[in-house]
Amino acid sequence: MNGIASILVVDDNPKYLKDALPMYGYEVSVAQDGLEALKLLKDNEDKYDLILLDVMMPNMDGWDTLKAIRNNPKTKSLPVIMITAVSEDQKIVSGLRIGADDYIVKPFILPNLLARIEAVLRRVNWQNEKLQKSEKKINKDVNIDALTPREKEVLSLLAKGANNQQIADKMSVQDVTVKTHLNSIFKKLKVSNRTQAVLLAMEINLIN
Repeated sequence: MNGIASILVVDDNPKYLKDALPMYGYEVSVAQDGLEALKLLKDNEDKYDLILLDVMMPNMDGWDTLKAIRNNPKTKSLPVIMITAVSEDQKIVSGLRIGADDYIVKPFILPNLLARIEAVLRRVNWQNEKLQKSEKKINKDVNIDALTPREKEVLSLLAKGANNQQIADKMSVQDVTVKTHLNSIFKKLKVSNRTQAVLLAMEINLIN
C-alpha cells in the first residue's frame, strides 16, 4: 500500500495502540467510544483507511458502532477489525456477519495484529486496483459514442426485457432491422450476447 495508512482506533483504553502503531508507520486517531468514532467519521469522511474497533465500550459498544458504520453509505466499505476479549465462535461469526473484515481476541501479540492490519489493507488495495483496472479497460475498449441514437434505443428496450419483435413493434421497424442493430451493438460494445450488452451498458451508465 502506498503512503501512510490512517487508522482510527476506537477503544476506551487506547494508549497501547496509540503509542505502538505509529512506530510501524501508521497514522493513528483515537475515539474512546462509538459515538465519538461516528462523529470523527462524519467530520473526516475520507481520512481513514481502517478502523480498529473494540467491542466493550461505554455509551455505544462495538456491535452498534459497526452496524452504524455499515449502514452509512459513506463508510459502509471502510475496513473494520474487531478487537475483543470475547472468544466465543458464535459471537465472532455474528461480528463477521454484521460486517467486520477481521477479528482479533485479547490478549493479542502486536505482530499478530500488525499482520492482520497489513492483510486487510492489502486486500482492500488489491480490490481498488482491480476496480480501477476494470474501469480503465472499459473506458479504453468501449467507444460509447460509437452507438447511434437508434442503437441506444434498441439497447434501452432490450434492458427493459423486450424481445426482438416487441422492439420492432415499438420502433416501427422490421425484425431483421432489429437484428442488424443488435449485431452492430454487440460489435461496438465488444460483447457476444444480449445479457452482456445490457450489463455493460448499465455498468458504464449508458442506460438506467
